[in-house]
Amino acid sequence: MAVVSQTEIVFLGRSNVGKSTILRQLIGKKVRVGRKPGVTLKPNQFRFDDLLITDMPGFGFMSGVKKQKCEQIKDFIVRYLEENADRILMAVQVIDAGSFIDVVDRWSMRGETPIDVELFHFLHDLDLAVVLAVNKIDRLGDVDSELDEIVQRLGMSPPWRQWRDRIALICAKKGEIDELRGLIKHRLHDIKRDDLLKYFS
Repeated sequence: MAVVSQTEIVFLGRSNVGKSTILRQLIGKKVRVGRKPGVTLKPNQFRFDDLLITDMPGFGFMSGVKKQKCEQIKDFIVRYLEENADRILMAVQVIDAGSFIDVVDRWSMRGETPIDVELFHFLHDLDLAVVLAVNKIDRLGDVDSELDEIVQRLGMSPPWRQWRDRIALICAKKGEIDELRGLIKHRLHDIKRDDLLKYFS
């Protein structure tokens, strides 16, 4: 994809975790949002000066999408990240707080590495700054213990609170995304791009 941009923020995650809803809340643009998994089959991109914000297609199960197509989308995501890693200033991986543990454990019981975990480690292998956006946080009962389990499954040591500089608890449907907005603005400030903060106010 030939897009010229000095910096980029990429949003990734399993289908139907709320990436498009988050972006609509975050940047105020009309982002296509669907009720069915797999509505976004190609990247949605938004430009602000020299900052590109990319909503990557969801991976995993997609309604009405053949397995081969799902694999092509996953391969596309991997290739895109590899080719553009030098300009990506932040990767925001969105997970569904309510279903993440069950999904990961189901894959693990089959002796397979869950795509979510594989992607999380791949982003770090590319030496990208990664923020984990834990969406639908209102679905958790005991927030602290369940978040400890989530970070453990991603290979991070609990307690989860030691990772507050890279974990944002959000509920996009309710418009509660301040923690994510704060981490993005902090990253922009760190790289001396305060001129872009206005797009996340």
